[in-house]
Amino acid sequence: MKAKLRTAVIGLGGRGMGLMHAVLRMKDVEVVAVCDLYEDRVNKALAAISKRAGSARGETDYCKLLDKRNVDAMLVTTAWSAHSEIAFAAMEAGIPVGCEVGGAYSVEECFRLVEVSERTGTPYMMLENCCYGEYELACLNMVRQGLFGTVVNVEGGYKHDLRDEICYGEKNRHYRLKEYMLRNADNYPTHEIGPIAKLLDINRGNRFVSLRSLASKSAGLKEFVSRGDDEYLNKLRDVEFKQGDVVHTLIECANGETVHIVLDTCLPRPYSRGFTVQGTKGMYTEEGNYFYLDSKAAHLKSVIFGKSYNNGKRFVKKYAHPIWKKIRFASALGGHGGMDYLVLRAFIEAVAGGEPMPIDVYDAATWMAITALSAESIEKGGARVEFPDFTSGKWKERKPVAFCGYKI
Repeated sequence: MKAKLRTAVIGLGGRGMGLMHAVLRMKDVEVVAVCDLYEDRVNKALAAISKRAGSARGETDYCKLLDKRNVDAMLVTTAWSAHSEIAFAAMEAGIPVGCEVGGAYSVEECFRLVEVSERTGTPYMMLENCCYGEYELACLNMVRQGLFGTVVNVEGGYKHDLRDEICYGEKNRHYRLKEYMLRNADNYPTHEIGPIAKLLDINRGNRFVSLRSLASKSAGLKEFVSRGDDEYLNKLRDVEFKQGDVVHTLIECANGETVHIVLDTCLPRPYSRGFTVQGTKGMYTEEGNYFYLDSKAAHLKSVIFGKSYNNGKRFVKKYAHPIWKKIRFASALGGHGGMDYLVLRAFIEAVAGGEPMPIDVYDAATWMAITALSAESIEKGGARVEFPDFTSGKWKERKPVAFCGYKI
């Protein structure tokens, strides 16, 4: 019988616990160790493991778990600032890393990520769940079939009212508060840029060549704090938040496409990732959830040339990506509509099978670099910043890799 993949989970906040519970449901994976700086979180995780799957080791120092004789793979779900440090150490120990999302603090950090993975031969995958979203994958499938024609422009964003989460960071032991106090950048670009990069074949026949970013003034958090009256908000009354409320970033691609992404987390608004695809034969936009396609491209009798079709669900069902057709039960096994389960399975199956990572270290470095580059551009008044090539020219020849038998 094939042995279970022995996995350690580092970081046991809300996200880490959620992913741990998803992994515990998988029959071919065993959570053998957990780690967090806070001992109560470690004990909570150990209790959950004991109830479902037996015993595990608990630590408050991840360095004690860096032994590939005992651990086959490591999930890093800590604060953004600790991601790379832990990933470097795990890869040096020969342990494949599945790392949660977050932006880089410098371009050098991204180059080091690539260097360590290449030198040690240890795989690294960013756990960007939105690459496995049902709508994102359906649009990718439609692009591959030519239904949008030649893709010209793609947009997306992280548009999410996080004022409570940010300002009560101390109470909830959440890392975002310091990020908004100290940085002015697109600090969370990967939810939108991940699916966009896959759709545009970034690092696999195409690449980002430059970036420009502008940030609005910072007002939302200051006003939010001033309207409250409790010990946590009162501590923030004199804080000058550095993070602009809305950050716009424009990216140029080697093959001529443009990308527009937005960070919008400090003002009242509904949640949206704003995913939009525009091509010569039509478009899709998440905000409104409609397709606008030439009739010949649509293959649906109810769609006529030049008319919006405000029923995205029907298109998504018709053009569902093979991954979603094959794993329809995903939504019942993982959070965020099944995306969490799918991205975890992609990592686990790649490690177990010795296969390339679907979202590899070059993708991770490219997407994470947007944060550092946007900070530089904002500091320079929206100046154009050259985008590094983390593949050292290999992007011209690299091809998409498979998950569940299908390339993304």
